[in-house]
Amino acid sequence: MGETWTPSSWRKLPIEQVPDYPDPHALARTEERLKSFPPLVFAGEARKLKAALGEVAHGRGFLLQGGDCAESFAEHGADTIRDFFRAFLQMAVVLTFAGSKPVVKVGRIAGQFAKPRSSGTETKDGETLPSYRGDIINGIDFNPDSRIPDPERQVAAYRQSAATLNLLRAFAQGGYADLENVHKWMLGFVAGSPEAERYGRIADRITETIEFMNAIGINSKTNRALQETDFYTSHEALLLGYEEALTREDSTTRGEWYATSGHMIWIGDRTRQEDHAHIEYCRGIRNPIGLKCGPSMDPDGLLRIIDKLNPANEAGRLTLITRFGHEKVEQHLPALIDAVQREGRTVVWSCDPMHGNTISQNNYKTRPFERILAEVERFFAVHEAKGTHAGGIHIEMTGKDVTECIGGARPVLPENLSDRYHTHCDPRLNANQALELAFLVAEHLKSGTGVSVSDKQRQAAE
Repeated sequence: MGETWTPSSWRKLPIEQVPDYPDPHALARTEERLKSFPPLVFAGEARKLKAALGEVAHGRGFLLQGGDCAESFAEHGADTIRDFFRAFLQMAVVLTFAGSKPVVKVGRIAGQFAKPRSSGTETKDGETLPSYRGDIINGIDFNPDSRIPDPERQVAAYRQSAATLNLLRAFAQGGYADLENVHKWMLGFVAGSPEAERYGRIADRITETIEFMNAIGINSKTNRALQETDFYTSHEALLLGYEEALTREDSTTRGEWYATSGHMIWIGDRTRQEDHAHIEYCRGIRNPIGLKCGPSMDPDGLLRIIDKLNPANEAGRLTLITRFGHEKVEQHLPALIDAVQREGRTVVWSCDPMHGNTISQNNYKTRPFERILAEVERFFAVHEAKGTHAGGIHIEMTGKDVTECIGGARPVLPENLSDRYHTHCDPRLNANQALELAFLVAEHLKSGTGVSVSDKQRQAAE
């Protein structure tokens, strides 16, 4: 790996997007406490996810990654987690049946607390305070006490993540994810949708498959696999002191270190400087890693970062999450694909259609659904033209009926934004919009535009 890596070697390098804690001794004490806490996830789980993403990288699966923009302490509760999980599973079932391939399910949950900001300060009514950076760092209320970074918030975030993971594991393995239940939930959306006929084609296909399986005696009572699902967690590794405290050497391997704060972590578009701290930390852990790629990412710079993060060219190790904005996909994505293909790098290509499509309406940040959809469609089109695998989507969503992104089949209008605008940071798709997006992506998967040229050739030969 070149120079010696340790969980703390990032501390020697420049770093972006770090809060200014007023009491460094209190911060150090908190990080020492966290080092004694049990891991939130286990190395074996991270390895299993990496293997599943390896299949995606080779065109034999699809990645669905989504969840909250920034988890909050105030909204934490069983109903919130259940509603998210339910909406997420509905999306996954639609994509699985349409693509006839496994869907790797990775939530932005149980750790997604820290947020990068374009400015370190925020001004309201002539008063300037530190920006809100997520509940793990400071409070959203606009007053001096709330905005002071508090290391004790890291302990609260850890405990909330542990509680969230506990419930998610129960949902995933305890029968809540039963295929028949998930399908029944989805039928309510299809029946009431303005585009019911369009979505009904996939829903009918799922119904026919379930009825056939029941007829030959394959159901959740006879096959436990139909009651359960694999579900993984992810978050942006922004607060490296927290990540370091939860970095552990795997007891079953020699010299392999894992971030046990989540199964997968990613590096944001604002912290991916190749000679800075976030790349240094992530190069040494063995978890699957995501890398956000915005318009400023150039092909040569991307290859240098890939060489640092995945020198062994391990399938499933690295997911490139592109986020350009709907009008810039064709301008930036082809060159990145060409560079990766030319050098023979094995990656998962995923589309984040959220972050490049934020606008302001009626004094609210929002994202038009048609722009989100347009970026996804252009992402698929570019990969189709290049003969590469459009491997996934990465979205900010909630299971609640919020009014934060405008548009959709059941449209949220600009004048509706104030009705249920609950996000602590960026606008999220509500449950109906998220499922609608899944149906639209499913049409690409069904038509084969999510399948690589090599897969098509193999299918033709068969």
